[in-house]
Amino acid sequence: MGGVEARLDAVADAFEAGDFEAALAGAEGLLADAPELPEALHFRASALVELGRLEEAGKAFGQALKVAPEDLEILLSAADCLVCRAGEDREAVAEGLALCARGRRLAQKADDVEMLYEFLLLEGMGLNQMGECATALVSLDAALGHMPRSLDAQVERGIALFELCRFDEAKAAFEKVLKDAPDDPWAHHYLGLIAERRGDEKEAKRRFDKARALVPEEFPPPVELAEAEFDRAVEDAVKSLPRHAKQYLDNVTIAVEDLPSDEDLLGQDPPLSPSILGVFRGTPVGERSVMNAYELPASIVLYQRNLERFARTREELIEQIGITVMHEVGHLMGLDEDDLWQRGLD
Repeated sequence: MGGVEARLDAVADAFEAGDFEAALAGAEGLLADAPELPEALHFRASALVELGRLEEAGKAFGQALKVAPEDLEILLSAADCLVCRAGEDREAVAEGLALCARGRRLAQKADDVEMLYEFLLLEGMGLNQMGECATALVSLDAALGHMPRSLDAQVERGIALFELCRFDEAKAAFEKVLKDAPDDPWAHHYLGLIAERRGDEKEAKRRFDKARALVPEEFPPPVELAEAEFDRAVEDAVKSLPRHAKQYLDNVTIAVEDLPSDEDLLGQDPPLSPSILGVFRGTPVGERSVMNAYELPASIVLYQRNLERFARTREELIEQIGITVMHEVGHLMGLDEDDLWQRGLD
């Protein structure tokens, strides 16, 4: 095996230098001699993440945790892979949150404040992704209790407040971030969203332009459609619905609005996300009776600005309009969010 420490140092140097192919090769070379060396297993999994080979990385982290189930660094890296790299995969995020809870307990037991903070921050991020923003606030406040000046935790806390429609508190949180980090792109972006909601178009544009200038890959210009073109895309989406879905649309109004109103967002507990793409207003067909016959007719509303901001290309926008129409028709039919997610309509 000779020189394990020196070989590990070489792998670490390659990883730090961003040469992930070399780091992977070095880690695999070590594992050929010592198949259960935790550090090499960790480097192999982390290099695979950086190379975008996420399925292999997941298996590699599984091997690493089997060998070293209480290694906080491996737990954190595995959880980060699942929470931050898995995109919209809710099952992966949920698995990552389970690892966060495990790591948090172990860090508390070891009195490792720095690692406890890292797990709490990652937990808050994952809970925000899952839409469990009130619970995310608990984790993020705990993280800030350990690291009060953490900009990452402050930004994530601001996002949770925004998602909970606590706009004044979110605004104050992001303004506080900018006092210490004037070029934080996420703070500018969310302050733009808040300004947009209160009708301050000039301020919103200034904030959006600033965020885009700082990280253009994260905040590309929205794909904008003229009103008539957007309406036509909605009409085409309705025409494309399966026949069994169309039958539910009798006496259902389909409308387009710029942004969701406070009334729409706060009509549920917890509130809906201000970034929702559409909403169904009314009673699902299976729940209607003479007792609620007095209610206003059911309607589906699409939010044009949110949809345009969500899409990266015109083709993606057209596709997403179709998905959103089908999603809201699903609610009309009585399907909940889990049902729609299982059908790929979340």
